[in-house]
Amino acid sequence: MSKETEKLADQRTKWAEDRTLMANERTFSSWMGTGLGAIGVAIGLKAVFGDFEPTWAAKLVASIFLAAAIAIFWAARHQAMKTFERLHDNDANAQPSRSYTALAGIMTIAAIATGAILWSL
Repeated sequence: MSKETEKLADQRTKWAEDRTLMANERTFSSWMGTGLGAIGVAIGLKAVFGDFEPTWAAKLVASIFLAAAIAIFWAARHQAMKTFERLHDNDANAQPSRSYTALAGIMTIAAIATGAILWSL
């Protein structure tokens, strides 16, 4: 192989790695959306079954969805970090790894606060 061909092949490999990093960010974002959907279901259950007796049963089911949301947030972070640690950005400006942890933490706090509000109603 000529030097120019090797250089082009190396550049394509680096771009593929960058595309994989960007796909990793999109996947993380999708998982976050799924977790937010679970929070939405929890709020919806409380709205639909607000007058349900016993009230603790509706709150318990809503809490299960909130726990699922938290599990989704941290599973997303775990998977994103595995990919992030394996790859290196070349021409792309990938999000720093601490962004995954920060976002999962913020969303966890939001889910817990939502649960506290639902249980206080």
